[in-house]
Amino acid sequence: MTFVADLHLHSKYSRAVSPQMILPEMARWAKIKGLDIISASDFTHPLWFRELKNQLEETSEGLYKLKSTDHRLRTTAVDSSRKAESQKELLFLLSTELASIYKQGDKLRRIHNLIFAPSLETVEKISKEFQRRAFNLMADGRPIFGLSSENLVEVLLSIDEDILLIPCHVWTPHFGVYGSKSGFDSLTEAFGKYEKFVYGIETGISSDPEMNWRIRELSSRSILSFSDAHSLPNMGRESTAFDLTEPTYENIRTAIMRKKGNKNRISYSIEFYPEEGKYHYSGHRNCGISYSPEQIKKAGSICPTCKREFTEGVAIRIEQLAGDKTAENYQEKVSDSGVKWYTDTSRNHPPYVKLVRLEQIIAAGLNMTSNSAKVKSLALGMCEEFGSEIDALLKTSLADIEKTAGERVAQALDRVRRGEIEVEAGYDGEYGTVKIKLEEKADMETKEEKKTQMGLQF
Repeated sequence: MTFVADLHLHSKYSRAVSPQMILPEMARWAKIKGLDIISASDFTHPLWFRELKNQLEETSEGLYKLKSTDHRLRTTAVDSSRKAESQKELLFLLSTELASIYKQGDKLRRIHNLIFAPSLETVEKISKEFQRRAFNLMADGRPIFGLSSENLVEVLLSIDEDILLIPCHVWTPHFGVYGSKSGFDSLTEAFGKYEKFVYGIETGISSDPEMNWRIRELSSRSILSFSDAHSLPNMGRESTAFDLTEPTYENIRTAIMRKKGNKNRISYSIEFYPEEGKYHYSGHRNCGISYSPEQIKKAGSICPTCKREFTEGVAIRIEQLAGDKTAENYQEKVSDSGVKWYTDTSRNHPPYVKLVRLEQIIAAGLNMTSNSAKVKSLALGMCEEFGSEIDALLKTSLADIEKTAGERVAQALDRVRRGEIEVEAGYDGEYGTVKIKLEEKADMETKEEKKTQMGLQF
């Protein structure tokens, strides 16, 4: 069975995170979004850990559910098969993000890592070990340590060999392992002899899997995508689907490890358009200037306005580390339902799809802003009617979309599914801007008139 997972979230105890990021609300929004397994997040924070222990109970090996259920967590669906999917019990996996800032050699190193733990008992052991080392766990749900990446893996595996570490948002300039300011150019450089225990990476929203396929040391590793959500509506904006014989921590772990003969595997991932990410291009936000990799190669990386070095973007950083290696088996294919999928024809990596949030699509169709009350209300209504946001975006027929939201919203969704959109790339902490161009109303009316004249409609 397929389970859609978002395993990188934050709680209200992390900095710059909505106070609404609490377990019951996260569960409710997970169902709206179409997620089956989500991160319990920030497990090293003492107050949050207390909430995890009080509100969660183990339901399958290494996965948890809310002790109290709420009918609001469930959504309806338009047919029995989709209803069955929507009624899956929401599960939590114990994870957290840790920040490491330290000196290695003559360089300052910065890196963020995701940690997955198999049980609350293991989490308690992790926290006790960190407290023994005088790390301040109360300061932030995403604590900052002076522990090297290599030593971190060593400490975690000494506690429980089933703990899994995954470098997160690996291309983010300041804290991604491949980021221009992290101090590293490879996993080997970052993790040393423990590099073999790093079985996968998280892409981050400024890159997609195909961009990561170009990196040689990732050819045998899992490419994962999660949201890193700091607020409820951002949950599931990127996610990874797992095919599991049954939903357990170990099955998710072995799927990521890509063990031979293992029936558990990564099925596909759902991605942002990487141009929409905050660090896709290089530039300076304060100067209002962004450069593509081609512009960087021609004009250099110094801002023409302030004469300081640009914040280096993901696109050019990938060019630097990939060199002349391309994703030679990369292929685009539009499915029978009109959804463009991006595949590795060698089947070394699972396929992925690039989507835009439902509210953005509705806003384009109605010519409104995505923050308008009408757009938000219609989006929630469509999630309820069709099962979830993922169901609406990927599975629901355009005819059904048109009945509920109108012809232009259906047309906007069709554009997104086919990849027929434009994105003004983000840079230096500024999100990119999605543009969904639709046919003018007059042109649509002319087409309908021609159909009628041809006798195709009566």
